Amino acid sequence: MASFSYEVFTTVVKKKTFFAAAKVLNVTPSAVSHSINQLEKDLGFPIFIRHRTGVQLTADGQRILPIVQQILNTENRLVQEANDIKGLNAGLVRIGAFSSVCINWLPDIIRSFHKQYPQIEIQLIQGTFNDIAEQVRIGSIDIGFSSLPVSDQLLVTPLIKDPIYCITPKEFQPENGKFVTDSDIGKRNFILQQGDYDKDTKQALDRYNVTPNSISYSIDDQSILSMVESGLGLGILPKLALQKLTGAVNHYPFSEAFNRTLCLIVNKIQAQSPATRHMLEEIHTYLQNRYGAEFLD
Repeated sequence: MASFSYEVFTTVVKKKTFFAAAKVLNVTPSAVSHSINQLEKDLGFPIFIRHRTGVQLTADGQRILPIVQQILNTENRLVQEANDIKGLNAGLVRIGAFSSVCINWLPDIIRSFHKQYPQIEIQLIQGTFNDIAEQVRIGSIDIGFSSLPVSDQLLVTPLIKDPIYCITPKEFQPENGKFVTDSDIGKRNFILQQGDYDKDTKQALDRYNVTPNSISYSIDDQSILSMVESGLGLGILPKLALQKLTGAVNHYPFSEAFNRTLCLIVNKIQAQSPATRHMLEEIHTYLQNRYGAEFLD
């Protein structure tokens, strides 16, 4: 089986300190330090820069990280295949998703999956589109939810087109009563979540000549609705994000339709593991049942 030092290495990368990694691995910080020192000695070059608040990868450490992660993933896949052959259906699947998927899709998906495969562990990591894509690329996440376009190094499956709306205070009414136009938007301020200020949102803002100094940022989608409700500005949110949010606000389409295409991304190697295959099947079944003809796959 793979060297324990590889697991120590990837855990330190995630946790940013030897102390935090030691807690996860249930060993002492000195054991983590010794393992990293030995790995650096074996490799012949440093993989971390140490400083008072923690560690960061060297350029050489960044270069070997995907290789080390691949070794660990291959070992995990071997264990899963052996369990699958023995009929145990045991293993681990790591899912990366952004906020609205975590809230609206994954609870039902995970609940149904656990009923079928109670011995398969699920780890959920929440992040931005870019964070998720990078972790899938290096293999620290098995399945990611993202938005097109995505690197062609990954297996990409389009899921749904998610319409993007303008969020307004309750008393706001567009001139035509149906959708917002240039004159409705004028020089109004917009409130966005900085992590979701992606190409689709930017495209809409650019179309309506919203300048950077007219944009302020909030912590999360629910906070955006609260600030819009208080009359502090307008918002832009996709349909999926609005599913379980509450607030005295309206949402209108823009005079030009905008949407984002949500997708699944999978590392080509990790796609071969039994636990990942089972979870992909569960996700596809759930979305097909929920969206019917709107499901793109």
